[in-house]
Amino acid sequence: MILWLWLCWAFSTSAGQPDSELMARYLEEELMADYSIREQVARRVPRQAKFLQRLETRPRMSEFNVKSTIISRYAFTTVSCTMVNSGSEAREGVFEMHIPAAAFISNFTMSIGNKTYYGEVTGKERKNSSDDKARHKKPSSPTDGRENGYETFKASVFIPRKMQAKFLLHYEELLQRRLGKYEYTVSIRPQQLVGRLRVEVNILENSGIVSLEVPPLRNSKHKGNGKVEGDVSPPPSTVVGHTKTLAKVTFNPSVVEQTRIARNGILGDFIIRYDVNRELSVGDVQILNGYFVHYFAPTDLPPLPKNVVFVLDSSASMVGTKLKQTKEALFTILQDLRPEDHFNIIGFSNRIKVWQQDRLVLVTPNNIRDAKKYIHNMSPTGGTNINGALQTGAKLLNDYIAQNDIDARSVSLIIFLTDGRPTVGETQSSKILSNTKDAIRDKFCLFTIGIGNDVDHKLLERMALENCGMTRHFQEDEDAASHLKGFYDEIGTPLLSDIRIDYPEDNVEQVTQNFFPNYFNGSEIIIAGKLINRTSDKLHVEVTASNSKKYILLKTDVAIDLPSKNDIRGVPGLEDGKGDKNYIERAWSYLTIKELLNSRLKSDDNQEKDYLMEKAKSMALAYNFVTPFTVLKMREAGLHSEPPQEEFIRPSTDGIGEKLQSLQGHKAPPGIQRQQDKQRIKISKTSADGDPHFVIDFPSSKFSVCFNIDGEPGDILRLVSDHKESGVTVNGQLIGAPAPPNGHKKHRTYFSTITILSNKPERSYLEITPKRIILDDGERLLLSCDRSAVVRSNSLEVSISANSNITVTIRDTISFVILIHHYKKPAPYQRNHLGFYISNSKGLSSDSHGLLGQFLNHEVKLLQESLNASHQQVGQNQTEALKPNPTNTLKVKGRLVPVVWKQRRIYNGQQEVDCWFAKNNADKLIDGSYKDYLASHPFDTGTSFGTANSL
Repeated sequence: MILWLWLCWAFSTSAGQPDSELMARYLEEELMADYSIREQVARRVPRQAKFLQRLETRPRMSEFNVKSTIISRYAFTTVSCTMVNSGSEAREGVFEMHIPAAAFISNFTMSIGNKTYYGEVTGKERKNSSDDKARHKKPSSPTDGRENGYETFKASVFIPRKMQAKFLLHYEELLQRRLGKYEYTVSIRPQQLVGRLRVEVNILENSGIVSLEVPPLRNSKHKGNGKVEGDVSPPPSTVVGHTKTLAKVTFNPSVVEQTRIARNGILGDFIIRYDVNRELSVGDVQILNGYFVHYFAPTDLPPLPKNVVFVLDSSASMVGTKLKQTKEALFTILQDLRPEDHFNIIGFSNRIKVWQQDRLVLVTPNNIRDAKKYIHNMSPTGGTNINGALQTGAKLLNDYIAQNDIDARSVSLIIFLTDGRPTVGETQSSKILSNTKDAIRDKFCLFTIGIGNDVDHKLLERMALENCGMTRHFQEDEDAASHLKGFYDEIGTPLLSDIRIDYPEDNVEQVTQNFFPNYFNGSEIIIAGKLINRTSDKLHVEVTASNSKKYILLKTDVAIDLPSKNDIRGVPGLEDGKGDKNYIERAWSYLTIKELLNSRLKSDDNQEKDYLMEKAKSMALAYNFVTPFTVLKMREAGLHSEPPQEEFIRPSTDGIGEKLQSLQGHKAPPGIQRQQDKQRIKISKTSADGDPHFVIDFPSSKFSVCFNIDGEPGDILRLVSDHKESGVTVNGQLIGAPAPPNGHKKHRTYFSTITILSNKPERSYLEITPKRIILDDGERLLLSCDRSAVVRSNSLEVSISANSNITVTIRDTISFVILIHHYKKPAPYQRNHLGFYISNSKGLSSDSHGLLGQFLNHEVKLLQESLNASHQQVGQNQTEALKPNPTNTLKVKGRLVPVVWKQRRIYNGQQEVDCWFAKNNADKLIDGSYKDYLASHPFDTGTSFGTANSL
């Protein structure tokens, strides 16, 4: 009898779609009319459905509900899932959800019978500790089960007989604009028919919603591809409605409709795409409760010319579909190149083959034809020499840029594709990364593409990240040709380069990345930050960039008093608690954490990595985000607690942000005013900058003296030496560079490191380079020069203006300013370096010494040398008349120093200084000779010639 029933059921289910729909109707009408646990236990069930239940070994999913609120591109998503165990024994229920890899989980709760467990975000310990007792109910890391652009969240529990379990997952993400659209995706993969399945997405965009579309469900084979054939009608049961600024999209398929999509449950992604109106050329700036977010996506600009090198893997592992699809994509991409573009192609395996040796060719019909022939004839063979291919591509592009009069505003890039790991040549990832970075030298961007499961995704990701590019990863069974073409479409039309977005320093702080090497058509630049002066009624915004025709400078003032515009409380359709949240603040925290994670990934310095990790962890804990440095730990809320409700549990946000850190415990000092920071930047002319050029300002004499020091690379110069009295010492270390052609010098030298030491009232030191600052006062602190910050203690304050300058103030009576010189495209004789300026020397003693320090409390006299060698002192009003006279002299501590009139540029070349120049390494001007000012090491505090002390 049992065998007969099994055969009948098997025949029925295999007979075709109508019988499958009939079974679905039974489930929908009889089994799933009501999911109250009490009614379900006592309810009569049709015999065929009962047999199906007996065959089922896992709990049934009675409800799957997704509710999302998208406010100004920032999406809050809540996933609710209920599972019912109607069996006679406990069964394992598995809740599994694919979430976007860019999203952060912000909360997780589950209720099993009458017990509730809530997720607590805690810092991840360096050593994994096992907890067997809670292992069965601990959700896995979001990084488990990574797919293309998605991560899998999984939680498994044992559900007692005749009971149910409810799971509630919250995650947040900032939508990225690609190909002119924002795309929001919900993964629907219950693996079974669900009685109540509903997706509801509410969108609020104050700029206005345009081009809203809901394509058909996308299965895993099309995942990550923005375009699908027949991408026309939305899934069945989808309802779309919207006004100018508000949209509501629901997807609520019945069991019968689910069966028509997939017999065993829906397996696909529900997608919403849209864009917003763009009116202001400077972009859309939104402000709410002390935070701002700035969206910049200009349109209607002419594209920039490109210099592109395609580096394609042709190793043996590319055989078959992968190489065929790569060729198909390249054929289409070549047709899309513009007449003003230049290009070349490199194929690599264990051998590296360059299509056009030592050059890039212009896009012409003949060159495109020949390039297609070259690609067509590529055959898979040999191993994978990733390092050699990238070195060849970088050299090709570098030589082309150096040897040709290319358009200064053109965009150069390498597009690199591989399906494997390095097997030939250099195979160590760290060396490949450093070699690639050294070869590219920030002159162009690298975009990487990985195909299949054997690719080193982390290597490709970091290579792109370190070289201002992006990366994509596609599965082997996906349509690689359309993916490659889609990725090229994202980066194939550069509209702007060198984009910098600035706000007044006394109005904002903790601003996210504000410099971008390129802006591509269809993308978007996003910056967020905090407002300092909330009493101001406007925020000034400046955007500078270049395009194919000219340099662009955009300015505007954005009104700050717009709480009613950006406050969403009371908006119809958003009554789920999101209105109580500062979505702009969370967007800022989201971006800041992402940047910290990327900075750590790029860093090779272990101390810097630890500092960035702790900073990211601290912010993630404050905003309740699950990141690589935080985890969810499940806690039992109590035996009879209420089951989880579908609402966002707002985490505490007191005291969040990039905290100002002091030297004692690194805690934020109260009352720091940005206006004071501005005033400290007003510095004197007394400085050592450039190659290096020294300037000494004598205000009472109303003239300046200048000199050069032609040191050797590696030399450490004593700039200020007052260790015995004020306790302050400043040393500068030189770095070498080739001399400019046709020059009289054998090489150039610049300051690569400035070390400031102080031992009063307590020991501390600063080591400053163009990239980072190490501060040690007993607690070591690493700061990045590309992020603004203020660090203060009782006697020392360090103020960083990102990528611009560092002001060091000691006991409020001594101030130094260090200028940061960065070159995006340095000439061979240029190096990133520092300039040292003395702003306030009141606290230095009269005995201070050093190349600069010895002149701070001494005056010099300007003399005129007559023909009979007699000397005449020059008055202040006679100085102008003496400028042309080459025989002028200075009297310094009884020494006579011949000088000539000269002009010097200081402050990043923004100001010219007229000065009397002393030749021959300041011979007779300084005490002793140049070599007397050489320190033995950066922390040398020696004050007399020939001696060395250490702090």
